Amino acid sequence: MISFVILTLLMSFVSSSVVQFEQHFSRELPNGGKHWALIVAGSNGWYNYRHQADVCHAYHILRKHGIPSERIITMMYDDIANNTQNPTPGIIINHPNGKDVYHGVTIDYRQKDVTPENFLAVLSGDEEAMRGKGSGRVIKSGPNDHVFVNFADHGAPGLIAFPYDELHARDLIETINKMYRNKKYQQLVLYIEACESGSMFEGLLSKNISAWATTAANSNESSYACYYDNLRRTYLGDVYSVNWMEDSDKENLNVETLQKQYLIVKNETNTSHVMEYGDLVISHDPVSDFQGGQNAEPVVLPEVPFDAVPSELVVLSVLHRRLIAAQSSDEQKLIRDEMLQLLQLNQRVDDVMKSIVDHVSHDGRQASRLLTVPMYRLTAFDCYEPAVELFDERCFDISQNDHARKQLHTLVNMCEEQIPTEFILEAIAKSCPLHN
Repeated sequence: MISFVILTLLMSFVSSSVVQFEQHFSRELPNGGKHWALIVAGSNGWYNYRHQADVCHAYHILRKHGIPSERIITMMYDDIANNTQNPTPGIIINHPNGKDVYHGVTIDYRQKDVTPENFLAVLSGDEEAMRGKGSGRVIKSGPNDHVFVNFADHGAPGLIAFPYDELHARDLIETINKMYRNKKYQQLVLYIEACESGSMFEGLLSKNISAWATTAANSNESSYACYYDNLRRTYLGDVYSVNWMEDSDKENLNVETLQKQYLIVKNETNTSHVMEYGDLVISHDPVSDFQGGQNAEPVVLPEVPFDAVPSELVVLSVLHRRLIAAQSSDEQKLIRDEMLQLLQLNQRVDDVMKSIVDHVSHDGRQASRLLTVPMYRLTAFDCYEPAVELFDERCFDISQNDHARKQLHTLVNMCEEQIPTEFILEAIAKSCPLHN
């Protein structure tokens, strides 16, 4: 029979071991602060498979590096894993012949709850706003905590898209500034995968609020999809996203700095210009301060061709690949019909935008200049934001229309040439009496 003293010592040892294991597993910050993460896929639909694949992969990176699930909040439409077009139901992959990244992901907000308003409420810790929605969980960060945000979806000048709405740059920046004033973080890091994603921060993100952002593209170019999968007939990832995640999979995050990862990703992402903004001092901190410090077994994936394509051309590229692989004339006709419908829709977008330009232009020279994409960097937000909102309401659903988002540069050009906002809004209303 074990003596009381031995039993006490044994229990003490077990308890101490458990505490040490939990501390080792969670690897909290040296200042006693905690890791928090918000990861978001802002799109839906099978053609956008890659965004949810990116986010699921990101979730597993954070978990295996020690960030507990209760401090990772995930938003994604969740219509991919069990989509009727998925030949492997319940499975999502982010690399050709890769492992399933869907299983084990805790999704806090799905479908109608994936909105800009909810994203900002979760990020800023507004529990009241999220009451009765999804899990209701928010980022409960404090003055010693580090917050990591990863967003993957479409973008356009001064905005990033959600399934049925858009988040404007100034609203994001206002939320970050408010979080800083309210001591909601010690340091905040954002990784943004979207076209024109640099426009969310360029000239907007202050260098003295302890926030650092890196983006897949600068303020006037596309980000790129990659890893086309012949079985699934869609792209599995995005160049910028898979580059940073595959780097995090194989590196010692306690040694690698954010700056080193940024430079690696910048070098490997030769399809667009990876950018950084904000407090550049933060980038000299280890990646572990934001993605977790638990040591993990390195994962080195085999190199395969990116087969990269601009985000706005993904649907057309997929249809072209499907046409080549079609097995019958009937299948070819269906695909050609879908391609024709897409091209006709794109032409309608172009025609509408030209009509808007014609309404506000003094002459053909100005009209030609306004239609140049891109022409100016966005600074006239007070003009641009209402113009985008009316264009979205009256003309085309820009969250769902790749070509319409790409043409928003024309609205930027109008506003930057100081065409009165009321003239632009009137031109949009005249050119789009009904939603297309």
